[in-house]
Amino acid sequence: MTVTAPERPYRLAVIIGSTREGRFGPTVANWFVAQAARRDDVETHVIDLAETPLPMNLSGEPGPEAAAALAAVTPRLAAADAFVVVTPEYNHSYPAPLKNLIDWHRDEWQAKPVGFVSYGGLSGGLRAVEHLRPVFAELHTVTVRDTISFHMPWGQFDEDGTHKDGAAASAAAAKTMLDQLGWWARALTTARETHPYGS
Repeated sequence: MTVTAPERPYRLAVIIGSTREGRFGPTVANWFVAQAARRDDVETHVIDLAETPLPMNLSGEPGPEAAAALAAVTPRLAAADAFVVVTPEYNHSYPAPLKNLIDWHRDEWQAKPVGFVSYGGLSGGLRAVEHLRPVFAELHTVTVRDTISFHMPWGQFDEDGTHKDGAAASAAAAKTMLDQLGWWARALTTARETHPYGS
């Protein structure tokens, strides 16, 4: 029997948005991926922008070098049913490499859900999330309401992404967001297969 899109695990791309030296993003991403791994309805893979840098000069006709860089990222975005963006807050907004990734793509984002995991100082990166929402809306995504934010997280995690105090509230927030992403991922996947977006 063929497994239909609503029955299979939804494919979730977890994007690490910071490339700064000494960044904390991979630690937070590891924690989130571990939360998702507890479920059987989601299949995660990580896109780390520090490991897959894209050219800063946007082009409608990328040359061979740019095309090779895009080939390492674009198919992975296209294959995803949903996205989670892990972002810090830099100067009340989000990192430039993340905006570059977003701007290099269009169809890959359309009619798919996006969730956010943020971290930072007193604001917990929430101002970066609020800047990202209208950007993704312009690209025809659905951003889920509930987010996860870590305020002053340094020293709260082990290197493997384990939260030292268990973080029951954060784990509950992850469950809520993954539930929402799953609902939207299945609904929108079915809709795209039944009636391609924009057609």
